[in-house]
Amino acid sequence: MDKLMDWLPKNLPSTDECAIAHGDYRFGNLMLAPDRPDVIAILDWELSTLGHPLADLAYYCLPYHLPSDMEGSRGLLGEDLEALGVPTEQETITRYCQQTGREGIADWHVFLAFSLFRLAAIVQGVYARALQGNAANADALQVGKRASQLAEAGWKIASEGDRS
Repeated sequence: MDKLMDWLPKNLPSTDECAIAHGDYRFGNLMLAPDRPDVIAILDWELSTLGHPLADLAYYCLPYHLPSDMEGSRGLLGEDLEALGVPTEQETITRYCQQTGREGIADWHVFLAFSLFRLAAIVQGVYARALQGNAANADALQVGKRASQLAEAGWKIASEGDRS
């Protein structure tokens, strides 16, 4: 976390945008049509704010950077995406760019590192509330143990540099 806290402000994205950001945009907050592969609703808007639209995309793509055996936040690393019918991260990004008229995404690694840092901070907050005895989640102590794994994944992405 300390490395990311130092690195992130020094590596801000080269461009800035502002839009309505969901704040928790992930597959688990999508309602799919029962008869076709279409999203019919986006749930859980209490973290919505004004922010960079790519922050939501990066958060959505976090499972591509987390192990499939990660307890509580199962990722996609190690899974056969084609067999599961899940697009690759690059296919997801390409489709997003096509839908939004972007030619590409500069500084993608910064958005990913920030999303992992943000999620690690949220998880640390859950853990702190568990230690104080006022966590809403019964598994809060276990949730808190994932913070270091998330921060390490964020630092790995940050230190590898731009792969966009």
